[in-house]
Amino acid sequence: MSPDLPVPPRPADEGRAAPPAGAPVYGPSPVLAEVVRSGFVEGVHRGSAVVLEADGSVAWSLGDPGRPVFPRSANKPMQAAAILRTGLDLGGERLALAAASHSGEPFHLELVERMLAEYGLAADALQCPPDLPLDPVEAERYLASGQVRRPLTMNCSGKHTAMLAACALNGWPLGSYLDPGHPLQLLVRETVEAAAGEPVAAVGTDGCGAPLMALTLPGLARAFAAFVRAEPGTPERRVADAMRAHPEYVAGTRRPDTWLMRAVPGALSKMGAEAIQAVALPDGRALAFKVDDGATRALGPVLARLLERLGYTGDTVTRIGHAPLTGGAERVGEIRAAF
Repeated sequence: MSPDLPVPPRPADEGRAAPPAGAPVYGPSPVLAEVVRSGFVEGVHRGSAVVLEADGSVAWSLGDPGRPVFPRSANKPMQAAAILRTGLDLGGERLALAAASHSGEPFHLELVERMLAEYGLAADALQCPPDLPLDPVEAERYLASGQVRRPLTMNCSGKHTAMLAACALNGWPLGSYLDPGHPLQLLVRETVEAAAGEPVAAVGTDGCGAPLMALTLPGLARAFAAFVRAEPGTPERRVADAMRAHPEYVAGTRRPDTWLMRAVPGALSKMGAEAIQAVALPDGRALAFKVDDGATRALGPVLARLLERLGYTGDTVTRIGHAPLTGGAERVGEIRAAF
């Protein structure tokens, strides 16, 4: 055996990129959820949350809700409202699908295909990446049938189809519809800022390739509340009404957004990747939260606890908060809210 060789000390900053001058330094966020296995807390999920009163004032907050975040797919209602502002006449299930992160169930994919045909668009015009259905059950069925990843199957394909249709209607370029400087995306930014009541803090690229507008959690909650309170016939109210009337098209038959909008008439709910959630209630109150590490498994327990704090209980809230852990195919613990 070779003798142990001395290991030279490594400077503390070796291999680390220095933060830009003036970059904010964030402390640890509070714990939103605990991972409990066999009675032992084996992990935690940290983050921030905010609850707004019907008048828009902050009723309760945790962590640093004023720090901008990327809302990911929670921005989709605003994107759908911008699409309506282009003059594209969408309604019902089609408008709900334009604001969707659909599960890839057959009725989702069939409607995307019908919409493409109705607007004379080819499936290869979609610039969202090829993907499997978002719902794990549907993904297994899809693969078992011999299918492959397609842009049409990606959960944002309804939004992309509506974006392309809006561009075709207005004579805007189709090939660059995801460019942040495209007329459609400039209109999306205006719509996001107007609904949130604050300027976009940063622009990135979402998982589907579309421009992504950063907001604070209060701004995101204000936007959802604005959609619920909007006057009938406005783009915002039309989007909210379509999503609430057809929640299966916004998410899927096995998704918490659907369960909540079915159980609480008038509620508007949308999750986003990297564990972000926004909800507006029929009385105008609203909430938004972000799990820092992006663990979507914490979404349900945190959402259920916030709903309980707002006075909502019952089977649907229990179902949303149900997040068991298994060991040897048996339940041995859970993910639970920690506030």
